[in-house]
Amino acid sequence: MSAYKKVGKRTTVPKPRVNAPHVSPSGRRIAASVSVSVGSIPTSVSRQALLGKNSDKRFRQLVYDLLTVSSRMTVVREHLGKRLKISAPQYSLLMAVVQLEGEKGVGNSALARLLHVSTAFVATETGKLEQLGLVVKRADPDDGRAVRLSLTRHAREAIVRNGDEIRAINDTFFGALDASAFASLSVIMRALVQSSEIAMVQISSSAALELCVAAE
Repeated sequence: MSAYKKVGKRTTVPKPRVNAPHVSPSGRRIAASVSVSVGSIPTSVSRQALLGKNSDKRFRQLVYDLLTVSSRMTVVREHLGKRLKISAPQYSLLMAVVQLEGEKGVGNSALARLLHVSTAFVATETGKLEQLGLVVKRADPDDGRAVRLSLTRHAREAIVRNGDEIRAINDTFFGALDASAFASLSVIMRALVQSSEIAMVQISSSAALELCVAAE
């Protein structure tokens, strides 16, 4: 028999059955279990802007597309990194140094902000790049405790040597974007970086709360 009931011309969906919570021998309250019928799974978002006709199908497709693009960008980074005999994260760091070094070099903090990583990660990986002869570290004239990084001649020559392939891959990868779409996507991605950072804080807070409950 169908779990749905007809009322007049409307079809209603039964509410999930919730079993009453109970208390463990230690006195801790245990969350109630929920019996959910087929078809009653809630949408993965609630904001109306992300829903189409009360469906999250377009949102889910967007998530899958973003994951696919992210995965393929990682493959590109790995491929280009191999050309320079470095890892994908090290390739990103090297190109970030190219972008920010100027005449005086760039500090770890500026690189960390650009790449959305920790300064500890930057310090570790740029140390490896220094050992490979791709970057040079010098004392910051404005702060004796800090360092500034610049590309070595060897690194510049390697990037120039692979420049044609770098441009060809990026031109193809982002070939679907015209100037207007590129400008819009840049704004959208900046906004997503900011909102996703808040989500990371939520996850960290939730994980910390679970650890506290487990320790009780």
